[in-house]
Formats: sequence, C-alpha cells, structure tokens
Amino acid sequence: MNHSLGMAIEMLVAVLLMLTIGYCIVLNKRLTRLKADEHSLKAVIAELITATEIAERAIGGLKLAVRDVNENLGSQLSAATQMSEQLYRQLGEADNVVRRLSKITLAARPVTHPETVTAAPVAKPSAAKAVAAAAEAFSERRRSNGIAA
Repeated sequence: MNHSLGMAIEMLVAVLLMLTIGYCIVLNKRLTRLKADEHSLKAVIAELITATEIAERAIGGLKLAVRDVNENLGSQLSAATQMSEQLYRQLGEADNVVRRLSKITLAARPVTHPETVTAAPVAKPSAAKAVAAAAEAFSERRRSNGIAA
C-alpha cells in the first residue's frame, strides 16, 4: 500500500504540474496581449500628446487673433461713432441751409393781389419738391442778375 500511496501522490503531483503548466501558457498569452496593448496604448498616448500640443498652439493663435480683432474693432467702432456724430452735425447744418433757402424763396415770390387769386384750391407740393423748386428759382434769379450759380 505504501507503494500505491506513493504512486497516487506522484500522479496527483504530475496532474497539478500539468495544470500549472497549462495555466502558465494561458498567462503567457495574456501577458503577450497585454504587452501588445501596452505598445498600442503608448502610440495612442503619443498621438494624444501631439494633438494636445497642436491644440495649445491653435488656442494661442486664436487668442492673438481675438486680441487683434478686439483692438481693430474697438478703433473701428470709435471711428464709426465719430463719423456718426459728424454726419449728425452735417445733417443739422443741412437742415438749417434748407430752412434758409425756403425762407429766401418765400421772400422772393411775387406778391399776388387778392383780386387775381382764383378760388380753385392749389395742391400743396411735398417738402422735397418745394425745396427743389425753391433752389431752382433761386439759381434762376441769380443767373438773371448775371451771377452764375
């Protein structure tokens, strides 16, 4: 029995060794795959670092562009504001000139006598037509006096 017990133990040790060798083969395959994944992961990390650096440079360029646009836009806005104020003043001056011209044309109109006035209603011309007519009458009067308008 001693001999059969030793043989059983030897067989059990051989089976356990075969299981251990099989498990080592499985672990070796997994480690090989893990090493391959490690290399691909390193490649992905290198690409990610490169992409991050490119993005950082792009962000820096965008910041400079925003700064330049902000400065240019600010100066253009201030120039536009000044131009708007200047145009507003010029419109006010032009309005004064139109008022003076209309006063001149009203003063230069010939006086009509009450007996020559007809009872038919006269259509009131628009403001633009009145100003144009006044300017034309003024220039004709200046020409007739010998002064070129």
